[in-house]
Amino acid sequence: MVKEDRSTWKANYFVRIIELFEEYPKCLIVGVDNVGSKQMQEIRAAMRGKAEILMGKNTMIRKAIRGHLQKNPDLEKLLPHIVGNVGFVFTKDDLSDIRNALLENKRGAPAKAGAIAPCDVKLPPQNTGMGPEKTSFFQALQIPTKISRGTIEILNEVHLIKEGEKVGASESALLNMLNIQPFSYGLAVQQVFDNGAVYSPAVLDLTTEELRNRFLAGVRNVAAISLAINHPTLASAPHIIANGFKQLMAIAAETDVSFKEAEKVKEYLADPSKFAAAAPVAAAPAAAAAAPAAAAPAKEESESDSDIGLGLFD
Repeated sequence: MVKEDRSTWKANYFVRIIELFEEYPKCLIVGVDNVGSKQMQEIRAAMRGKAEILMGKNTMIRKAIRGHLQKNPDLEKLLPHIVGNVGFVFTKDDLSDIRNALLENKRGAPAKAGAIAPCDVKLPPQNTGMGPEKTSFFQALQIPTKISRGTIEILNEVHLIKEGEKVGASESALLNMLNIQPFSYGLAVQQVFDNGAVYSPAVLDLTTEELRNRFLAGVRNVAAISLAINHPTLASAPHIIANGFKQLMAIAAETDVSFKEAEKVKEYLADPSKFAAAAPVAAAPAAAAAAPAAAAPAKEESESDSDIGLGLFD
C-alpha cells in the first residue's frame, strides 16, 4: 500500500473534519492528556456505532474551521476552546450517555514525578509490608510510622498530594513501592457543542427536575420585578388580575355594587351566622371555651351567698 504524501493527507483531513461537522449536529471537545495509544484504541472500539472520534493538530483544526465559517458561522465559537491536547467526539446520540461511556473507559495510572495531580492522594493507616530499612524514606516525607512484626506500619492518615500540585519524586517513588495507582486518565470532556451552542459539561449533570425548578425561580423573579415597576408581562399578568379582582371584591363589600362573584361575600356579611355554618370545626372549640366561662359566674354566686355572714342557727 502506497503511503499518501503530506499535502494529500492534509487535504483529506480538511475534507474529513468538515464532513463530520456537517453530518453531526453535536460534539464534545475532549482533552487527551496522558492517554496512550492502546487506551485510545480501546475507546474508539467502545464508541464504534455511537460516536466518531477525531484528533489532529490545533493549527489544522483551526484552519479547517475558519475555511468553513461562511457556511456554518456557529463554528467560530469553537475556536477559543481549541487549546492544548484536544480532540472531537461527534455524535447524534444523547450527550450525557456518550460522556458516561467515556468515563467508563478511564484507566488507572501511576503518579509520575512532575505530573499535575488531578485529585487528592491520601494514604490510610496501613501495614506497608516493607522492611525496617525503608524507615528513613518515610521519615524524609514526615510520615509517622512504627515497626510492627518486622514491617513498617503507617500510623495515621497522610495527605500525600493535593489536587493541582506537582507530584514530587519522593511521593512518586513511595506510591510505586506501595503499588498504588492513584490517578485515572481518559478522554476528559472540556466543552460541549450542541447545534451551534457551546456550554460547560456541567450542564449535562442537570436533571429535568432541576431545570424545572430553575425555570420557575426565574419566572418568579420576573414576576416580582414586573409588579414592583408596574410593567405587565406574561409572568406578572396572573398576579395583576388576582390583585385587581381582590380590589373589586373589597369595593363591592363596601358599596352597593354587586356582581356574580361578590354575591356570596355580601350574603356572608349580611348574615354573619353563616360563617359558623361554613366552619363547624372552628365553632366547636369556641363552644367548649364558652362552657367554662359560663360556669365561672355560677361559682362566684355560690361563694357570695356563703360569705354574707349568716350561720345556720342565726
